[in-house]
Amino acid sequence: MIKSLLRAIALAAAFSAVAFAVEAKNPMVGGAAMYANKNIVDNAVKSKDHTTLVAAVKAAGLVGTLEGKGPFTVFAPTNEAFAALPKGTVDTLLKPENKDKLVKILTCHVVAADAMSTTVAKMIKDDGGEHDIKTVGGCVLKAKESMGKITLTDENGSVAHVTIADVKQSNGVIHVIDKVLLPKM
Repeated sequence: MIKSLLRAIALAAAFSAVAFAVEAKNPMVGGAAMYANKNIVDNAVKSKDHTTLVAAVKAAGLVGTLEGKGPFTVFAPTNEAFAALPKGTVDTLLKPENKDKLVKILTCHVVAADAMSTTVAKMIKDDGGEHDIKTVGGCVLKAKESMGKITLTDENGSVAHVTIADVKQSNGVIHVIDKVLLPKM
């Protein structure tokens, strides 16, 4: 019985070490640890670099969706990306009467797939240097890769750079970007 108990303790310790090692590989975002066993919303609310995105997701009523099963790939603009929009844009979008427009913009950052950067890079290579990514919001983003970095060009020609790739979530993956992607308006 003592041998069985010791074996069980050793096994539990080994599983804990493996779980910690897996979670430790996920990048830190906004000064917070991101855990692969947490969903997109659970992790995003911990990032001090994504408070504007979280507020927008809440105002758009998308929390339940992004907490859902997925899989989702989210290109997550930082607070600085939102701050670079023309003055007053974020405040205007967060108003209830602009919810449809906000939903459109946010869903143009979401893909209904779990696309790690290696997958995206392969699609870019297979398509001759540029791959069209269709988003949940109906936008088409043009993905390119240069010197190991992925960029996304929105329908208006604005280019976002993936600054932190492959932040694994229980329901997909987040890629942090430095610009808000906008649909053709």
